[in-house]
Amino acid sequence: MGKFYSTKTYGNDRGLSCAFRQWRSTHSHCSLIHGYSIGVRIVFECESLDERNWVMDFGGLKEFKNWLEHMFDHTVLVAEDDPELNRFLEMPKEVADVRVVPGVGCERFAELAYNNLSAIIGRQINEGTALNPTVRVKSVEVFEHGANSAIYEG
Repeated sequence: MGKFYSTKTYGNDRGLSCAFRQWRSTHSHCSLIHGYSIGVRIVFECESLDERNWVMDFGGLKEFKNWLEHMFDHTVLVAEDDPELNRFLEMPKEVADVRVVPGVGCERFAELAYNNLSAIIGRQINEGTALNPTVRVKSVEVFEHGANSAIYEG
């Protein structure tokens, strides 16, 4: 039996403008705070379509969209093992809206988004509110711009 796929993209134009630094990247300027208006592309999969012939009801993504905005809209993301973490946490909220995450960069942001969205969809399926109870997140791609991205697939 084949599979069906659909995609949802939150483009760089959505304003998910965040800053971060790759503190371990001591060989490059990426160790300094820099930022992007990131984009996110999700691939959904299922074996059977819902009654509307859809893989995923994109209207069911409001909670995920809100999470994206909370995490990446005008925020500073700091790795939980960054040796300067306390300096970031000491900044007043009026200066920086800091999010502490397991790791930074497109690869880790894709993993974070994948896990969050999978949990949301899993909960919707368990609650009976998912329009397609066979849908799964296949992969999440996070891109800094048109030339750089990373994909996480569970």
